[in-house]
Amino acid sequence: MRWTRNLIPTMKESPEGAEIPSHVLMLRAGLVNQVMAGAYTYLPLGLRSLRKAERIVREEMDAAGAVELLMPAITPLSLWEQTGRVEAFGDVLIQFTVRRQNRKVPMALGPTHEEVITDLVAHFISSYRQMPITLYQIQTKFRNEERPRFGVLRTSEFLMKDAYSFNTSVASLDESYDAMYRAYCRIFDRCGLTYLPVEAESGPIGGDASCEFMIPADNGEDTVAHCPDCGYAANLERAEIGTRDCAPPDVKLEAVKKVATPAAGSIAQVTAMLGCKAESMIKTLIYMADGQPIAVLLRGDREANEGKIRRAAGAERLELAEPDVIQRVTGAPVGFAGPVGMAEKIPLWADRDLLAMRNCVTGANEADMHVTGVNLGRDFNVPEDHFGDLRNATSGDPCPRCSSRLTLRHAIEVGHVFKLGTKYSEALSARFLDAEEQLHPIIMGCYGIGINRILAGLIETCHDASGIIWPVALAPYEVLLVPMKVTDEPTMKVADDLYARLRQAGIDVLMDDRDARAGVKFNDADLIGIPLRVVIGPRGLKEGKLEIKWRWESGAEMIDLETAVEQIADLIAEERAEATRFRARQAAEA
Repeated sequence: MRWTRNLIPTMKESPEGAEIPSHVLMLRAGLVNQVMAGAYTYLPLGLRSLRKAERIVREEMDAAGAVELLMPAITPLSLWEQTGRVEAFGDVLIQFTVRRQNRKVPMALGPTHEEVITDLVAHFISSYRQMPITLYQIQTKFRNEERPRFGVLRTSEFLMKDAYSFNTSVASLDESYDAMYRAYCRIFDRCGLTYLPVEAESGPIGGDASCEFMIPADNGEDTVAHCPDCGYAANLERAEIGTRDCAPPDVKLEAVKKVATPAAGSIAQVTAMLGCKAESMIKTLIYMADGQPIAVLLRGDREANEGKIRRAAGAERLELAEPDVIQRVTGAPVGFAGPVGMAEKIPLWADRDLLAMRNCVTGANEADMHVTGVNLGRDFNVPEDHFGDLRNATSGDPCPRCSSRLTLRHAIEVGHVFKLGTKYSEALSARFLDAEEQLHPIIMGCYGIGINRILAGLIETCHDASGIIWPVALAPYEVLLVPMKVTDEPTMKVADDLYARLRQAGIDVLMDDRDARAGVKFNDADLIGIPLRVVIGPRGLKEGKLEIKWRWESGAEMIDLETAVEQIADLIAEERAEATRFRARQAAEA
């Protein structure tokens, strides 16, 4: 393709509203154009890279034995009602009604496709002989993001690969899950991503075992707890905390004293008013666990982990109690609850940190009042089996797998694999007959990749002050030909010949045939990030030479014009296969 016949609207300045490098560079390099908040047009360069990522995903899914199909984006709302996910997704689910023959038909745009695929399988798979099978699609998804931001990382419309495995046993599910896990590793390796598989929660999808594939990035919206020594990694929702020293300090126990704290209902307000530290406070949170109130006690400077609390309490559903419930069970409005003297006796659960706390400050279960000198064992008690790891991990916490310490890292989620079990097959009657003609629910797995996020995550971690640094595998074009003087006939004759022969050799080549200054061309070349730049200049041609330069290397080299096509083709073939030069750049940056 020639630049003058393409649509490559590069920009010199950072566009207004773009917050992170990937968003800025995708706009400046002319990869995308924003139509509205959360919706983007992929321009020619961006679409070429998107299709390359899609092709890699498809090739590896096919190689892993998955079978491709295509499901509709529009779905009947009744399927979501059968699985209870209308409420689970809430406003994220885009719902609407259409009129058909004088009746209203409720529908939804699919944010994911568990319901549709399970309904399909319920119709066509009925015997153990038809499984295992893994079905996948690459399809547009829709979610009503309340705060679309960070370019294509958080949008209302996005391209996703989702796969679903159907199995007759847990052992068979494990095999399908492992096959998808390995395929994901190959996909992200081929795309040139630096990624980290981390333990994860399943969220509204459901299921038990779950792993996210994360790209460590300073601007990532997710937080990962990672042990650099043993490699343990988990997202913040799932991250466990190792054994803690919970021995209480040998101090004199103070008397309980009630103190006035008017309008001070937060940790920050109380510490400012009383001059105490957050770590000396007991935070008391009231939750509804399967409809019943429970109190959860944490150190004041820690954050509750609702997934851990839900599992510890053995609850299916967990949510913060409404203000009227808090008033009823504690006797006080929100912000003044404490474990001593609640209005109602409800189960107490406590994070292990409380075992090491003495002479604490906590709510007095009375409006505008707190108490000081509160001590576990003297003033209140928690059953021994109600202590646990109930909070989010923090940097410096002990690793749950070794004796080292955890670090927290920001990251971008690019893929996720789940073991779903039978949640959807039971709700949608997807059953099979075994060898003994006994009926069982089909056991499922779910495996998703954000295709758009592959591009954004790569750019977020592979760029410099001049622009994008693409690996050959995802670059919109592999080679950029830059004739320095397009009005010079001998220069253009060589450029046209190289262009034709490189294309004939199977190289994705873009020729910058604009009549522009060298500085403009070089700046745009660095901005759009084509891996190999080939400069054709009158001075070099006099010596029978061309200048080539890899985008990620500082120096250029001269090659012979006579053998240039063969040399360039060999370099690109080698980089396609191994990405040796690009990975060396990544290693140097790490």
